[in-house]
Amino acid sequence: GTAAGGGDLQSSTTLDPSVIATGFANDGNVHFTTDQSPSLTSTNNFINFCATTNLQITNGKQIAEGSCNPAPMGIMPSKDKMPSSKFVSPKNNDVLPANQAFTVQMAAKNIQLGNFVNALENYFAAPQFLNEQGFIVGHSHVTIDPVASLTDTNPTDPESAFVYFKGINTPPDANGIVSVTLDKGLPAGVYRLASINSAANHQPVLAPVAQHGSLDDMVY
Repeated sequence: GTAAGGGDLQSSTTLDPSVIATGFANDGNVHFTTDQSPSLTSTNNFINFCATTNLQITNGKQIAEGSCNPAPMGIMPSKDKMPSSKFVSPKNNDVLPANQAFTVQMAAKNIQLGNFVNALENYFAAPQFLNEQGFIVGHSHVTIDPVASLTDTNPTDPESAFVYFKGINTPPDANGIVSVTLDKGLPAGVYRLASINSAANHQPVLAPVAQHGSLDDMVY
């Protein structure tokens, strides 16, 4: 497409009027209920939102101190094409030998896995997009956290307590399974295994509606 002045929309630094979301000017309190908070508002799609902060621009980098990301969220799939996943192995409550190799296998649907951009240069640097069939183009990750027991209710520490993290940049096999092998296994203990299904630029997948089942899986 072209901008109003005849230029290329994807190189123009001017917001095209056709993409202005007028609903962003509404804080949601026209039909206020006591348990909801007012939304931030904007009449220009929050195009300069990061200029209102004292944070550096994310700019494709993983910035541990925090940053502001100006990339739009992108394209949402239809409700019937939301992704989901399920661990094939290990299964919930499986007991594995300590310090021995094992393979994590996960089945997924409604997502084109194996699309993994440079995480050091393009992190959160582009919108979520879909393939020709309307499915999110992306990849998955697996992460493993230790827990005190199967009945432990303490929140885990996502910053430093995880014992394993792996982005899976390969497409599924013929059976629709993605897998990763832990060559040295894990020490004896109780663990939580979770998926993080993501768009190509590593952002967690986004859904078109608020009410839906989990887009990820988790086993202990």
